[in-house]
Amino acid sequence: MNRSSKILNLPNLITGSRFILSGGLMLLLLQEQTTRMSLIAWLVFSIAAGSDWIDGYFARKYKAVTVLGQLMDPLADKVLVTTALIMLIPTGKMPAWVALIILCREIVVTGLRGVASSSGIVVDASSLGKWKSTIQYIGLGTLIFPLGVLPISNLHQMGLAIVYVALVLTVWSGVDYFYKLRRIFLEDEC
Repeated sequence: MNRSSKILNLPNLITGSRFILSGGLMLLLLQEQTTRMSLIAWLVFSIAAGSDWIDGYFARKYKAVTVLGQLMDPLADKVLVTTALIMLIPTGKMPAWVALIILCREIVVTGLRGVASSSGIVVDASSLGKWKSTIQYIGLGTLIFPLGVLPISNLHQMGLAIVYVALVLTVWSGVDYFYKLRRIFLEDEC
């Protein structure tokens, strides 16, 4: 197998599509949120969120895990979540402080993983981190979904409640990452 086919494998292409879909989501959420526009935005978000599980499935099934994929997959997830969080603030559906805490955690964990990597320690996503991502996707998707399509009058309040659960899991998993990597910070420098 040549180098380009290792890089341009199916899982990496799916991961790459998440970056493109995130850009599309941003453009859609910039528009006036009519029922139709919100449904399209929700569909794009849902496809992007679903691709997070699909790329991992194919990477494991076809033993196509690459260093590029290990780097790009969590970044693509963070770009998607960041896009939704920030673009929902002006709509009044997302409190800015919630977005800030989630984004700060993501930056800190990315930094921790980078330090761990430079020390030769690979930090895979924990089950807590996977739950955090799933709950974030559900909450954000619920907030993007338009009111009036389903007979649920308090849909966005439910979505925000789910985001609050995701916020707790986000902070908890961030503390968990720090705890697991504490030995890196406690080692004496030579």
